[in-house]
Amino acid sequence: MAQLPSFNINDDDIKMPITEEYLKNLCARFLDAHSLEVLNNLFIEPPKTKVSTGSKFVDAWYQNERELRIALAQIRALKMNKKCEFDGVAVSSDIMNIARTAINLNNPLASEQFLNKCRMELIDNIEPADNFSLDAVFAYALKLKLTTRMKKFNAEKGMASYHKIYERILNSDSLGENK
Repeated sequence: MAQLPSFNINDDDIKMPITEEYLKNLCARFLDAHSLEVLNNLFIEPPKTKVSTGSKFVDAWYQNERELRIALAQIRALKMNKKCEFDGVAVSSDIMNIARTAINLNNPLASEQFLNKCRMELIDNIEPADNFSLDAVFAYALKLKLTTRMKKFNAEKGMASYHKIYERILNSDSLGENK
């Protein structure tokens, strides 16, 4: 980890010093097969059902991200008078507050930036103190994924896409779908 370049999620104009592909190729030389599999299957979006990866850090990331996505879906559904149920899934009050704040920003880009900041803070809070652990590598990989994703955002294209998706949802409601 000490030899990997640092980067800052807030530096919009600075090119990333490392790519996900480069990180994976580098790790392929040093990690065992199982750890490399965990890294190669590491995504921002968690699996729909809870699955143990063998990494406490990755499992904690997936649990928190799953709760966040459920909270966002529930709040959005409530705002649109739709049903949204997730049996047996409890969402912590902290995550529910993050979701409410993001939804209430009423600007998709600002919401994503806020959520990304919260996600980075979560990673900082749950990543191990030992910079030489496998979980530290997984934390670095997730930060890299989040930062790379945010650098791709474009306000104009994002707003156009948001309106298109929102219009599609409203049209499906007017046709009596998804109730």
